[in-house]
Amino acid sequence: MSTLTHDVPVFSVGDHHLRHLRPDDIEKVFAGLSDPRVIAHYGVSYDSLAATRAQMQWFDHLLATGEGIWWALAQKSDDALIGACGLNDHDHTHRRAEIGYWLLPPYWRQGLMRRALPHVLTYGFEQLGIHRIHADVEPENEASVRLLRAMGFTHEGTLRDVEYKNGRYLSLHQFSLLATDEAAVEIMAHVNQ
Repeated sequence: MSTLTHDVPVFSVGDHHLRHLRPDDIEKVFAGLSDPRVIAHYGVSYDSLAATRAQMQWFDHLLATGEGIWWALAQKSDDALIGACGLNDHDHTHRRAEIGYWLLPPYWRQGLMRRALPHVLTYGFEQLGIHRIHADVEPENEASVRLLRAMGFTHEGTLRDVEYKNGRYLSLHQFSLLATDEAAVEIMAHVNQ
């Protein structure tokens, strides 16, 4: 399992940083994507460390194909991964992508993603030339809805019964942020200070 490290900039986020995802992150990725609290509203889950290799390969695939880029959110003190975030489903023709993120539960409600995601958004808008970044969120995921609203994303509507998970249909709120939105311009200006 190789992990591409080129073209993955490092961003400082207080006592944490965003860095490339490495093969040795697999145990923490598995810890997150097998935790019932994390995967309750997340589209991917794994039941073994071996199965989690598919996720690590997906991170590599995004970089290799230009379909996206994800970062590890890690503590500066020991470089341990505590979550991940990034862009995927990058459509170069229409200049759009989807944003995703997750954190290990001990790090919830500390504003970490609120501080990390501006770097991801700015990189997407400025370096990748993306115009529209969207997020699909289960209505029950109130923390994610609050985060996106706080960052200036617009709730465009709800896709009713658009996914089938755990024996039931799920609706998804769709949020978006355009590079030309006032909130995006402010985010980029703040990151570039």
